[in-house]
Amino acid sequence: MGYADIAQVDWARAQFALTAMYHWIFVPLTLGLSFLIAFFETIYFKTGNEEWKKITKFWMTLFGINFAVGVATGIILEFQFGTNWSNYSWMVGDIFGAPLAAEGLFAFFLETTFFAVMFFGWNRVSKKFHLLSTWLVAIGSNLSALWILVANAWMQHPIGMHFNPDSARFEMQDFWQVLGSPVAISHFVHATSSGFLLASLFVVGISCWFLLKKRYLKMAQRSIAVAAVFGLISSLFVGLTGDESAFIAAQKQPMKLAAMEGLYRGANGADMIAMGIVNSDKKPGDQEDVFKAVIKVPGMLSILANRKIGSFVPGIDDLVYGNPEQGIISTDTKIARGKIAVAQLARYKGALKSGDENTATQALQAFRANEQYLGYGYFDKVEDVVPDVPLVFYNFHLMVTLGALFPLLFLVILFYLYRGKLLEKRWLLKFGFISLFLGYLAQQSGWIVAEVGRQPWAIQDLLPVSVASSNLTVGTVQTTFFMFLLVFTVLLLAEVGIMMKQIKIGPEGE
Repeated sequence: MGYADIAQVDWARAQFALTAMYHWIFVPLTLGLSFLIAFFETIYFKTGNEEWKKITKFWMTLFGINFAVGVATGIILEFQFGTNWSNYSWMVGDIFGAPLAAEGLFAFFLETTFFAVMFFGWNRVSKKFHLLSTWLVAIGSNLSALWILVANAWMQHPIGMHFNPDSARFEMQDFWQVLGSPVAISHFVHATSSGFLLASLFVVGISCWFLLKKRYLKMAQRSIAVAAVFGLISSLFVGLTGDESAFIAAQKQPMKLAAMEGLYRGANGADMIAMGIVNSDKKPGDQEDVFKAVIKVPGMLSILANRKIGSFVPGIDDLVYGNPEQGIISTDTKIARGKIAVAQLARYKGALKSGDENTATQALQAFRANEQYLGYGYFDKVEDVVPDVPLVFYNFHLMVTLGALFPLLFLVILFYLYRGKLLEKRWLLKFGFISLFLGYLAQQSGWIVAEVGRQPWAIQDLLPVSVASSNLTVGTVQTTFFMFLLVFTVLLLAEVGIMMKQIKIGPEGE
């Protein structure tokens, strides 16, 4: 292990962020739309009304387009672990590979096996088996997300493993501990429920467009009725799971929570920021004001972070420079102990190579005593462990604001739909259509908070991104960055174009 060219690391990070954000355009819609299609077909199965079959097949077509492009972007995304992040793949392959293998064995096969039946089996299998296939596709899609999110959650909170100094690799000890991690569970329920919410906005938004154009009125209103109810329920789950995610971040990744709230100086009864403009000149340890303008909710952050009124919430300065009164070790101390761990690991490997068993034993003992700070040994400045605070703060608050807006939208739409006046409310239909794009914005903001808030770690506290990256030239990574940018943009434009064409065609048979 060693230091990488920082420019190469930044380009590798940018490339992974690019491909991940493109891929995340398609994933949440797949998660939620698959269940909405299952709901539509269940209604058709129960009622025998052919109108519901047309509705099911229309949304199923859009699902298929999205699914196909999502698979393509996902494959390209995973290739980067072997190209740009080969050191990471070597060090954690025993752990990270297990959930990915589980996704392929249990979820992807289940999903794709019944995918063909769902699309092409309308007149070839019984109605009951076709409905079962549709539900299994929905379940398989979300199982795929489970395993991916388990792998990501382990990077946020590494448990169920140990470091093997002989191979310099992290090895799994308890698969069930990795699977049952509170971070994994929180990630899964929050990501899937937000996918349900986005799919509801997708169906509502397109249906509102139909109503604005006065086309397929019955289909659009029926689709809105189901999607708005599903979206309203999903919004509540998103709020609850989001609160739980913030609580877990406070316990496992306090630096991320501090960045989310722009909290530099820890406090008892810490205030939660409702709105604020961050002072971009603010640095850890200085006396600059954190915000140029701010609206706070007194004492609320302590409740959010610790479920206890008046409790202490550490800020960035506490986590960087330490707070003995609260038992928080300074990053300087962690770096010093981390460098001891790195040095003793090298001494241990050298002693083994030369056959000096006594030195090897002593070095291994010293390494184990400082092992938990291993990742800090690759930093020289304490400020390097602080993520981009403005980026995390603004995206977190944008996500929360939009998340609070969506259930109100669903309630208003359902109210006017129930009263039979939705067609008269063109302002509401226009906002319903626009909300589709706001849903995607909220999704991307959530991803940025989760991943940028973890920086500079590839694996929290254990492996910095500077060590995880491959030993490539800057030019190589720049070339592939722009190649991926071109390919992914073409794929996105292709999907949008095909979807727009299919939406204009409308439901089959109409």
